[in-house]
Amino acid sequence: MSTMTGNELHLKPSLAKSLLTVALVTAAILLIPLVAMQFTTEVVWTGSDFVIAGILLAFTGLVLTFPLRKLRTTKSRLIAAGVIGLGFVYCWAELAVGIFTNLGS
Repeated sequence: MSTMTGNELHLKPSLAKSLLTVALVTAAILLIPLVAMQFTTEVVWTGSDFVIAGILLAFTGLVLTFPLRKLRTTKSRLIAAGVIGLGFVYCWAELAVGIFTNLGS
């Protein structure tokens, strides 16, 4: 039976920093529609819109964090970021207006 020390329970500092960065960037992006709603009636988001957008942004950031930490070459990092970015844009557009299905309408 193995025992865990206190050091094994903590995240690596660089991983903790990456997770904090994802959380802060997600919050900053969600502030854009929140502020826009104060100045115009053209932006109308509900609480569920913010929750879904937050989940999508945070998930994308987390998924992007791991290949960028593991892949070594710039080319492979760009390819991974491009594929993940396209997946994000597809999900966002599908939820917003339902380009290929009726999910957004």
